[in-house]
Amino acid sequence: MVRFLTIALIPILIILFVANVLAATELNVMDKCWRPNPHWRKVRNQLARCSVGFAGKMTGNIGKGVTQYKVTDPSDDPLNPKPGTLRYAATLIKGKKWITFKRNMKINLHKPLLISSFTTLDGRGVSVHISGPACLIVYKATDVIIHGLKIHDCKAHPPSSVMGPDSKIMELGQVDGDAIRLVTAKKVWIDHNTLYDCEDGLLDVTRGSTDVTVSNNWFRNQDKVMLLGHDDGYVRDKDMRVTVVFNHFGPNCNQRMPRVRHGYAHVANNYYQGWTQYAIGGSMSPRVKSESNYFVAPESGRKEITWKKHSQGDKMQWKFYSVNDYMENGACFGLQKGIGKARPNYGPSQRFTVADAKTVKELTSSAGALHCTRNSVC
Repeated sequence: MVRFLTIALIPILIILFVANVLAATELNVMDKCWRPNPHWRKVRNQLARCSVGFAGKMTGNIGKGVTQYKVTDPSDDPLNPKPGTLRYAATLIKGKKWITFKRNMKINLHKPLLISSFTTLDGRGVSVHISGPACLIVYKATDVIIHGLKIHDCKAHPPSSVMGPDSKIMELGQVDGDAIRLVTAKKVWIDHNTLYDCEDGLLDVTRGSTDVTVSNNWFRNQDKVMLLGHDDGYVRDKDMRVTVVFNHFGPNCNQRMPRVRHGYAHVANNYYQGWTQYAIGGSMSPRVKSESNYFVAPESGRKEITWKKHSQGDKMQWKFYSVNDYMENGACFGLQKGIGKARPNYGPSQRFTVADAKTVKELTSSAGALHCTRNSVC
């Protein structure tokens, strides 16, 4: 009997231990919203109320009429998706959908996967790897959450046909090898993913996409990391607004953390574990507020954090500001410094308090896809 009671107590002791570890660790404002709850599986949709930054609260993804769909099959058929697969859930299930995964799985996409509006991909509780041609594309969609996935080894792909949103076959042109690409998308939250080793970049926000929050992700082993803005001639990206917060960049990241064209980026409380060319750069007079980040320059080579490109038609009305950043190992910010400059002007549902830069290592210590054990806190 004593032995039975001891065994029965083990799960409770594990929960208490993890809870105590979390209590001793300073959580950022998003994680604090849901991670301490050991019963998070029963209230998964609470996650939608935890986002801040330009995406705001993702309450459009919850409420009445949400289909809770569990992926059980890791296979992929781009034109005739089978029930139980990720592509079936993302394209053939109509309306709002909250997609989870039954078990650990490796999904090798045969062609790019298009994500429809009001879709949540929730990888918490299992280990989900996604790889293949171009991986995930959010095309002309709104209210999308991508959370808790490991996306890597994404390759370029020639023109092809795929099943798209609303059960319609779509013709895609040549696609680059990006882990996640946003094209004319709005209100997207990309949180707690691990992204690495892709042929082109890890995240592109392009062609008029806006109101995006990129948070708690781990970007590593990549040349071009994050592109905000399609190209120098795409002036619609002037309205682009992106929050980049609580992410871990590195090791082995070269450039574009992020690279910004035309639009506005609030880059706050991120941990930069070195770079080769630069950390934050851009062209076409972007507006960037770098606030309370923790920059660790490489041991040798370029110590300057910023880079700017002089492009034809660029009036060079640069608004690159460093506010309360912490710089280590000789890191230096080559553009303007100024308190309060390039304000994000957040609304009530977007606003958050930026933490002291010296706490950033701790606040980003669990960046990337979380390891959430059964019946415990994450």
